[in-house]
Amino acid sequence: MPPRFTKIVESLPASVPFVGPETLERNRGAPFQARLGANESVFGPSPKVQQALSAADREIWKYGDSVSYPLRQALALHHGVGMDHIVMGEGIDGILGYIARLMVEPGDRVVTSAGAYPTFNYHVNGYGGVLEMQPYRDDKEDLPALIARANACQAKLVYLANPDNPMGGYWTGSEIALALEDLNPGTLMVLDEAYGETAPKDAELPLPVEDERVLRLRTFSKAYGMAGARIGYAIGAVPLIAAFEKIRHHFGLNRSAQIGALAALQDQDHLAMVLDQISRSRADITRIAQTNGLKALPSATNFVAVDLGKDGNLSRAMVAELAARDIFVRMPFVAPQDRCIRVSCGTKGDMALLEKVFPVALQAARTVADKNAT
Repeated sequence: MPPRFTKIVESLPASVPFVGPETLERNRGAPFQARLGANESVFGPSPKVQQALSAADREIWKYGDSVSYPLRQALALHHGVGMDHIVMGEGIDGILGYIARLMVEPGDRVVTSAGAYPTFNYHVNGYGGVLEMQPYRDDKEDLPALIARANACQAKLVYLANPDNPMGGYWTGSEIALALEDLNPGTLMVLDEAYGETAPKDAELPLPVEDERVLRLRTFSKAYGMAGARIGYAIGAVPLIAAFEKIRHHFGLNRSAQIGALAALQDQDHLAMVLDQISRSRADITRIAQTNGLKALPSATNFVAVDLGKDGNLSRAMVAELAARDIFVRMPFVAPQDRCIRVSCGTKGDMALLEKVFPVALQAARTVADKNAT
């Protein structure tokens, strides 16, 4: 007999939210010269992280600390909260899965933006939730409309990424706090702050950590340069954080990753240097776009969305033409945002290659898109 899957699993396609660059490289038979599509930090982690990982790996035979005590203690000090307000997870992706497991039952309504981070949708679907999709407005997640829609459908969760992926914009923390005043009691805002370190200061949410209306998510994958370690955390009210202990994978975090993340947090000088490099690279991407007659959207993240001025057909062609010239980028999934490509910040060498091939790739992409249109 075949495996007896749940009815929910049987109803879902066997797919993943993203096709990874490694898969693309295997398919093309060659590595990319510039890896600018996954919003990783090509600037790498702190040298202190690398030293800590090297030492920690000698004891990889040990399980990791099941409560991540030293790391949570340091994070609590860093954010000015108690340790019982923090729970660790296998990156924000892992925490989103735990949130769905905690909160979503078959038929429960959950509100997000059409075209926003798809892994959240993936987990909600896996538990039988019903996704309510709110369109972007002016290339930005429509915060007032998200709140209104959550209230109208009595949603359990409303998801907001701030700053936003894939467009790069942000709401100020004060604007989010004001919007929460209109949110129905019993609805939890999942505030994804994966790019919190790269955002302006006014993006910070000015609410006490005890506020039960919101759960903030952070990661070491972006500015700290540890995407491969898969380590993130959530900050929230004690009763909500305590509930994770009922369902989380207590030995899910790699021991070395915990030690490396602690070293990353303790090297804020390296973080400041990375943030400066990100700022310079954003300026380079913006300049390259403008040189080619295109518009770059303002970004509070470690990537820039470049508006190609037409539709998804041109963007898909541009992604393919850049890949053919050894540059990996991605694009938004949903119109009208799919008129853009999304370019992660990179090194000086990455930017030099992008500047060299961009006009050639754009001309080729326009030719392909025009041919397909006819």
